[in-house]
Amino acid sequence: MAGRLGDKCAIVVSDELPTGLAVNAASVLAATLGHRVEGLIGADVKDADGVVHAGIIHIPLPILTAPSDRVRTIVQAAAAQDETFLVNFSALAQSCRTYDEYAEKMTATATADLASVGIGLYGPRKQIDKLVGALPLFR
Repeated sequence: MAGRLGDKCAIVVSDELPTGLAVNAASVLAATLGHRVEGLIGADVKDADGVVHAGIIHIPLPILTAPSDRVRTIVQAAAAQDETFLVNFSALAQSCRTYDEYAEKMTATATADLASVGIGLYGPRKQIDKLVGALPLFR
């Protein structure tokens, strides 16, 4: 998906996760958004000494929290929106030590059986705000 002017990003993690797992979920979702949304990461920049610094995300990326059932509701609502890109992060994914283990377990798990513990969102500001606008920041 290519980045568009006026779009918004957000990450929502379950407020039932311990801090370490919530931070892990948010970092996985942020990395995936940065990889999958073309243009989300800005160009490299130079400082006053000419040292090059890697580009970073060029729009805000709030990390929000919600109860697990609300995270699941957001996943379902976002999936129904054509212009919204989502990354669903499940408890199954978080429990795996390797990507191969994750891929293997996913092939044996129905979508309805995946417990969402986080979601990364990118899309039109209005749609993202409607999904997550009232949620509190992760603290």
